Amino acid sequence: MGNLQLTVEEINQLKPLEIVEHPVVRERFIFIYDKLWGNGEAAYERESIYFNKALRDNDKGKLQRATPFSIFTAFIDLAVCGLSLEPGTRALAYLMGRNVNVGTKERPQWEGRCVLTVSAYGELVMRTRDGQIRHADNPVLVYDNDEFSFKDIDGRKSVSYTCNLPHTGHNIIACYLRITRADSSIDYSVMYPEDWCRLAGYSQKQNRGVANELYGMDANGVVHIDPGFLMAKCIKHAFKSYPKVRIGRGTELQSQQVDEPAQLSDEEIYGVDPDTGEVLDNAPEPAPQPFGNNEPPQGVTVNTDDEEGF
Repeated sequence: MGNLQLTVEEINQLKPLEIVEHPVVRERFIFIYDKLWGNGEAAYERESIYFNKALRDNDKGKLQRATPFSIFTAFIDLAVCGLSLEPGTRALAYLMGRNVNVGTKERPQWEGRCVLTVSAYGELVMRTRDGQIRHADNPVLVYDNDEFSFKDIDGRKSVSYTCNLPHTGHNIIACYLRITRADSSIDYSVMYPEDWCRLAGYSQKQNRGVANELYGMDANGVVHIDPGFLMAKCIKHAFKSYPKVRIGRGTELQSQQVDEPAQLSDEEIYGVDPDTGEVLDNAPEPAPQPFGNNEPPQGVTVNTDDEEGF
C-alpha cells in the first residue's frame, strides 16, 4: 500500500456517495481484495458502482442517513468477504440499515448504520470456498400428501421422500436441504411448521406487532409461509452447527441475525481505530485465503428477508 491515510474524522466529513470514491478507500479496498482473492482493481471498479447504486436506490436513499464510517466499513468488508453486491434473485450480499443505540437503556441515542448483509446464497459460496462444504442442493418443500421421514441415528442423518403430485390445495409440512460436506459425507437440515411459526413470532415482536408479510400470518395468528421464503430460511438455518465464517465488523449473516453473532475478524483491516480515530500505520495484512472455486452452487433462489431498517 501507499502512504495515503484517512482518519475517522476525515471519513465522517465525506458525503455518503463520496466515500467509496475517495483515493484512500479505493487503495485499501484494492489492497485487501488483491491479497485475498486477486484482481482487486477490477473488483473495485465493479463493486464501487453497485455499492453507490445501492446507497442511492435502496429504500429511496435512506441508507445515506447512515454514519459515514459505517458506510466505509461495509465497503471494506465487501473486499474481505470476496462477494458481490450485484443485484438479482440470487444476490450474494446486499446493504441494510440498522438503528444502533449508542447511549444507555435509560437515555437511548440512536445511530443509523450501514451493514453489509450476506444472503443465504452468499453464505453457501463462503462455506464452499472455505472448504466446509462441497455443495448444497435446492431445498425441497414437503406437502401433506407426500411421503416423508427424517432419521438421525448416531449422528448419521437420512431422509426418505416421495413426491406425490399434485400439491394444489395441500399444506407444506416440512422443508429440507441436502448438504454434501467437504469429506463427501451427507448432512441434512430440516424445518417443520413449529420452526417457521417460531420465527414468525420473533418477526412480529421485532416489527411492532406485524410479522414480515412473507410469513403469511393471518388475523388469527396462523402462518401460511411463502414457499420461496421458506426455502431461503431453510438455507439460512442449515449451518447452526458448522464453524462460523469470518466476517468484518460491519457485516451480518442472514442466518445469524436471529441467532448468535458470527465470528468477527480480529484483524484491524480498516486502517483506523474506530474508537479513537487513530491511523494504524502498521495494520496487519489479511491472511491469504484459498482461492478455490468461487462460483456459487447452482439452483437456490434467495428471497431476502425484509427486516426492520432505519
